[in-house]
Amino acid sequence: CVADLRKQARQLENELDLKLVSFSKLCTSYSSSRDGGYTSDTTPLLNNSTQDRMFDTMSVEIEQLLAKLTAVNDKMAEYTNTPGTASLNAALMHTLQRHRDILQDYTHEFHKTKGNFLAIREREDLLGSVRKDIESYKSGSGVNNRRTELFLKEHEHLRNSDRLMDDTISIAMATKENMTSQRSILKSIQSRVNTLANRFPTINNLIQRINLRKRRDSLILGTVIGVCTILLLLYALH
Repeated sequence: CVADLRKQARQLENELDLKLVSFSKLCTSYSSSRDGGYTSDTTPLLNNSTQDRMFDTMSVEIEQLLAKLTAVNDKMAEYTNTPGTASLNAALMHTLQRHRDILQDYTHEFHKTKGNFLAIREREDLLGSVRKDIESYKSGSGVNNRRTELFLKEHEHLRNSDRLMDDTISIAMATKENMTSQRSILKSIQSRVNTLANRFPTINNLIQRINLRKRRDSLILGTVIGVCTILLLLYALH
């Protein structure tokens, strides 16, 4: 009868509600355990494997409950078409529509949660594979990486040494060019002075006489200062 079908429908809906809540929590805990990282090499794998089995089991159970609820709704729909129930059709149609809406909501929620779970598992499996490849590469090429790092450092030291040598050579070349330029300038000045002296011998002689007179005056002045100093010393001693 309709009352029994409604009772079965409500019972199935209650079971589905509990199953869907547990199913959603399972998916959330699965994502959290994945995001928490790998604390060891064995425990996370075992936990995720257990969650995968629970996911498959609960998916089958929910699908079976949805199929049963669908069958009950179909029976109620058949009952509304039974002759002699015209006076009850309005109330039955309203009840049937409510149960169908609940079935649709539960079905949508189930497929949405299942899709999210499968997407998370696929993404994390891919990331786990990448992590394993990276760890394998690091463990297998750690020595080579160390050697490569040492070679790179040694190469950088050699480049710095070459750079310093180039800078030193550049400074030395600039100094040499500067000294050569100054030497050329001094030679040019000396050549000009000699040329002037050769062209004007009178001036040269005059300069030599002036120099001789300066020397003589210096000698005379030095002699006078010396005599005066001796006299002052003799006077002071007496």
